[in-house]
Amino acid sequence: MQQTVLVVEDDDGIALPLVRTLDREGYAVERVAEGLPAVERVGAGGVQLVILDLGLPDIDGLEVCHRVRADGYDDGIIILTARGEELDRVVGLDVGADDYLPKPFALSELLARSRALLRRSVRMAAAQPAAEPGSAPVREPEQGVQPLRVDARSRRAWVDGEELALSSKEFDLLALLFSEHGAVLTRETLMDKVWDENWYGSTKTLDVAVGRLRQKLEASGSRARVVAVRGVGFRLEDVDA
Repeated sequence: MQQTVLVVEDDDGIALPLVRTLDREGYAVERVAEGLPAVERVGAGGVQLVILDLGLPDIDGLEVCHRVRADGYDDGIIILTARGEELDRVVGLDVGADDYLPKPFALSELLARSRALLRRSVRMAAAQPAAEPGSAPVREPEQGVQPLRVDARSRRAWVDGEELALSSKEFDLLALLFSEHGAVLTRETLMDKVWDENWYGSTKTLDVAVGRLRQKLEASGSRARVVAVRGVGFRLEDVDA
């Protein structure tokens, strides 16, 4: 099945070569030049990757990213921007982007990063079998002392019956840590399984995603906490009520 890539870029000098290159790679490529049409197109479904410029003429690309994540889009988002400061990169990742590429960039590098995210999209789709009627595929920790529930098949998580609003990466992190509740998972394991073994970006991406997940768990009132183990990785554990 052909994968769809949405290019959100108002500069023809960047967008047109990018669209041609992606088309030659065999993807179904669509292009919009403003942020609001991009939000609408992603909301309509069928987009597996968004390549998103920050400097759009109507709304900022960060706002586009925030809105589509809030609407439940959990496939890949790569931000393209002339902004190169570390703070800008962290802000972009903090609102839900998966990767960040400053301009000017090599098309070969963008293609490599795009392929990594699209492979993840395929894995995610394959890992979601249809639930049988009446089934309840929910895994809970054996301790039974915390209200957190994670359903890997529907890719949903709840605390005391309230569903958590998680991005794709946040859910993947939570599900992996939840499946090994109390055990330490190394940074390398988390990067390989949640991102891709061929990930090109910084491991700071992991720290940002963990930070977002921590905030959401704490805000929900869950007893589950993501705890850092210095020099090793992270584990999910319960705290006292």
